[in-house]
Amino acid sequence: MFEILLLSFAAGISTFLGSLMVMFAGRSTERSLALFLGLAAGIMCGVVFFDLLPSSLEYGNPLTSAVGFLLGVVVLLILDGMMGKIMNFVDGSFNASGHLLRLGTLVGIGIALHDFPEGIAIAAGYTAEVRLGVIIALAIGLHNIPEGMAVAAPLLMGGMGRRRTALVVALVSLVTPFGALLGFWLVNLSENLISLMLALAGGAMSYIVTLELVPEAVRTHTLMSAIGALAGFVIIFLLSGTL
Repeated sequence: MFEILLLSFAAGISTFLGSLMVMFAGRSTERSLALFLGLAAGIMCGVVFFDLLPSSLEYGNPLTSAVGFLLGVVVLLILDGMMGKIMNFVDGSFNASGHLLRLGTLVGIGIALHDFPEGIAIAAGYTAEVRLGVIIALAIGLHNIPEGMAVAAPLLMGGMGRRRTALVVALVSLVTPFGALLGFWLVNLSENLISLMLALAGGAMSYIVTLELVPEAVRTHTLMSAIGALAGFVIIFLLSGTL
């Protein structure tokens, strides 16, 4: 149990480390923001196609995966609409800063939804084979670094202070060990439940990539966003080939 929590904490804290890289790299430029957003988009796409959906199908069945995926899209659609109204109420209008704060928060929510079943995956992998649990945790930790960057960059550029940004990302980082803790008890109870949660995370991340990350990254800087997206997708493709 202790080993599982340690692995999941190490994987989760990588998100926080990614945010620190942004916070101490100096003022983010449009080029760097586009690169971070594109990188996160590529990584999220890779995780959905090479990890979350295949694992969901493995644990459950096509119907469970489809229901979970649609639920993820609907959840993010509702959250997106709610956040839009909140930001309008707070700022009075969708200015550039308000939009970036909303984007950073949405990315954080999506990553949290994604990290929760990943924590369960670490617990399940470690229970099946110690080596598998370690590899899964390593893969998760590597792609959590640019995800932390993608959360921190728009929040900082939107006007949020470093301390508050660090607190937001730190809270997101704790979702992975929490998922592992729950997964320790759930792993032998219902594989369909794990399948549903993995697919839900996939749907949530697909929504964020398609309607939030990619449009914002391309609008900021097309070339840098394309480079980041390609690099992120290739990283996950290579990591998936090692599992």
